[in-house]
Amino acid sequence: MLQKYNNDLNSINAQDALQILLDGNKRFTNGISVNKDLLSKVELTGNSQKPFAAILSCMDSRAPVEIIFDQGIGDVFSVRMAGNVTSENVLGSLEYATGVVGSKLLMVMGHTNCGAVKGAIDNVELGNLTQLLEKIRPAVKDACTDGKNCTSVDKEYVDAVAALNVHNAKQSILDQSPIIKELVKEGKVLLVGAMYDVEKGEVSILDSKFVV
Repeated sequence: MLQKYNNDLNSINAQDALQILLDGNKRFTNGISVNKDLLSKVELTGNSQKPFAAILSCMDSRAPVEIIFDQGIGDVFSVRMAGNVTSENVLGSLEYATGVVGSKLLMVMGHTNCGAVKGAIDNVELGNLTQLLEKIRPAVKDACTDGKNCTSVDKEYVDAVAALNVHNAKQSILDQSPIIKELVKEGKVLLVGAMYDVEKGEVSILDSKFVV
């Protein structure tokens, strides 16, 4: 088991990076942390940073990635957006992480009981939020299969939309970022989707459903 990142990108590969996150989440769910000495990480990263992973996740206050993966200062790039949707600014941030700094892992993480997903299901319209929720609505439509109560009060449906929205975000990254697409094709970056359970604190990896 890889306990934690040693701040050396050359010492790990993409699979190692994923395992470090999964090991960290296991520690989190067990109430254990190996990243208590944050001041030492401040001193270590004061002049440079070498995060091994970049995580696009929702802004939900219950899903802070550094905590749920038990990572310290300088370990991961965290890009947070309601509904973990993509945009030019998000893509630029992820390209910086993978194409400039050299992060080995790119994760898109949704979560259960997502407020943004519920808003998309309910066709909420509110200022700039309206346009953001439009990016989730393809998943709202596609997840509504026969026999489902396709409303925001159906927990199973809400979580199905959230998972499908993760897959859509991954595909969007590949379709709209030639830089990341090439890094994935070359095997330099691993792109994965994940779901975080806000009730259990557990992260699960989703099956890949995207085309490079």
